[in-house]
Amino acid sequence: GDQVLIKVKAAGICGSDVECYEGKSAEGRFDLGPYTMGHEWSGQIVKTGELVKNLKVGDKVTSDCVLGCGYCFNCQNGRMPSACLNMREVGFRPDSPGGMGEYMLLEHQYVHKFPDGWSYEEGALIEPVSIGYFAAWGNNGFVDPSENVVIFGAGSIGLSALIVAKAAHARVILIEPLANRQAMARKFGADYIINPVTQDPVEEVMKITDGVGGNLVIEASGNDKAIDMTFYVSAHSARIRLTGHSVGRKVAVELGKTIWKTLLITGAGGIKDFTPRTIIMMDRLRKEVNFTDMITHRYPFEKIHEAFDEAINDKPGAVKVIMSME
Repeated sequence: GDQVLIKVKAAGICGSDVECYEGKSAEGRFDLGPYTMGHEWSGQIVKTGELVKNLKVGDKVTSDCVLGCGYCFNCQNGRMPSACLNMREVGFRPDSPGGMGEYMLLEHQYVHKFPDGWSYEEGALIEPVSIGYFAAWGNNGFVDPSENVVIFGAGSIGLSALIVAKAAHARVILIEPLANRQAMARKFGADYIINPVTQDPVEEVMKITDGVGGNLVIEASGNDKAIDMTFYVSAHSARIRLTGHSVGRKVAVELGKTIWKTLLITGAGGIKDFTPRTIIMMDRLRKEVNFTDMITHRYPFEKIHEAFDEAINDKPGAVKVIMSME
């Protein structure tokens, strides 16, 4: 009745997919198998239920990753889908098969159309771009043109946050040790790039900002040292957004800095209502920004094992691995 059947056309491999594959999770979300992975995907609708009014056969679509039921206490109170008491996650559990298969079957409210002129690769980037977008703007976040933005990590999430911050004309300082990711950050408009292996990020950030620090600090690497450093590179009253996954690890926090700088620290895991917004944002920027530049490796779906080998064994080189089913 309310579902759509979608022929999958492209699927990206996320760091979370690699962790699923390797069995590295303290959340207990990856050991429920067997299930079909893939939450960064796009496809074309081939059939719709009789209750579906907003989508039609032939539409190019993607979906939300975290699915709220809509009727539990948290959903009824407008909380994020990740707060849903009956939460499902596309590509992470047996009850929500992902996009690394030939077809997807989903309720229509979770499915979002993107423009016909887009490639399916662009469609498969909507989900990771939405995470970087949400890191800057979600949960009452914002980016001001007068601000200094510091981003740790130039993977697909950090690069997406960079694109959004530059669209707001903020000054962006990106901290990344790997040469190929530094090159990508330059391509996407980073004003300054700091190598934390050869430079002192705190010293460099303070030099660039005349001792003020970052007004918005986005941690998108999941590195323990980077998480610790966010408290030192931040300005007074800065907004710190933690989005890099660091599951099962504990990080010491410099409480003095947090208290006396009156820092606002927010977890930015997942998104709320940001898939349609991300599609609009990407469509408006795509004349100036080639989002597919963050794709480093492409494979046909039949070579899924080679694609995962690349994502697992060449983590420095593989920024975004995409599989095509066309």
